[in-house]
Amino acid sequence: MSNDLSMKVNIAGVEFKNPVTVASGTFGSGEEYSEFVDLNALGAVTTKGVASEPWEGNPTPRVAETHGGMLNAVGLQNPGVDIFAKRDIPFLRQFDTKIIVNVCGHSEEEYLDCVKRLADEDVDMLEINISCPNVKEGGIAFGTDPKAVEDITRKVKEVAKQPVIMKLSPNVTDIVEMAKAAERGGADALSLINTITGMKIDIEKQDFVLANKTGGLSGPAIHPVAVRMVYQVANAVDLPIIGMGGIASAEDAIEMILAGATMVSVGTANFYNPNSTIDVVEGIEDYMIKHDVSDINELIGKVK
Repeated sequence: MSNDLSMKVNIAGVEFKNPVTVASGTFGSGEEYSEFVDLNALGAVTTKGVASEPWEGNPTPRVAETHGGMLNAVGLQNPGVDIFAKRDIPFLRQFDTKIIVNVCGHSEEEYLDCVKRLADEDVDMLEINISCPNVKEGGIAFGTDPKAVEDITRKVKEVAKQPVIMKLSPNVTDIVEMAKAAERGGADALSLINTITGMKIDIEKQDFVLANKTGGLSGPAIHPVAVRMVYQVANAVDLPIIGMGGIASAEDAIEMILAGATMVSVGTANFYNPNSTIDVVEGIEDYMIKHDVSDINELIGKVK
């Protein structure tokens, strides 16, 4: 990178060397991708969802390709926070990158337990996945009720030692209402969007392709929806945003930044182009040189 270019961004007091991370669940906890990608080149690694206890996830098949994207119903399979802390954090700490831990839970208690257990771990930020089904409320996702969003945000903030990012679900009538609820609850930042609920049917078998029937749609197909939501939220709250949803190129990332995102996450693209994050970092740099932008922060939310 040329010396007169700054790609540094700051979210809640954490400085990232560039605005590119990975979307939770698309990069494991970094180890499997480290053979292909220099993790030192990323602003941060966002881990797969971690829960207080191990989760088995959903029955298979749980992934299906669609036009312009994919459906997944993996069900947040993970080994639990204890194994994660022992195995994955030390691995990631070898690299010059920040660590964002994605936290999931079936109940308030599970979220809080996991956050407490991460309090003394050497990680930089927590991303709370509120698209999880709330078992006590009949499986309705935490993130679809503004009162629940505000409530869980406030409780997580009370026990968290690291800054808290609330990851918003797009499966709502009004994304701004959810963002404002997280802001009221004391969130330090927001990430959006999570996947959009979809379905695929095999017409020959005349049955659902996914064992779970529905899954989360990700990939380029959802990018315009994500840009719209990031723009709406950026203009409604005073919190930094990590924008995600179908980012497959530097152009997609720059679009998100211009809409108001401070950082961007590359997700589905990692599956078919393991180098996509590096392409995005280098492409943003080229864009800055071409447009004579010396500091990435000049671009954030520039399009009003």
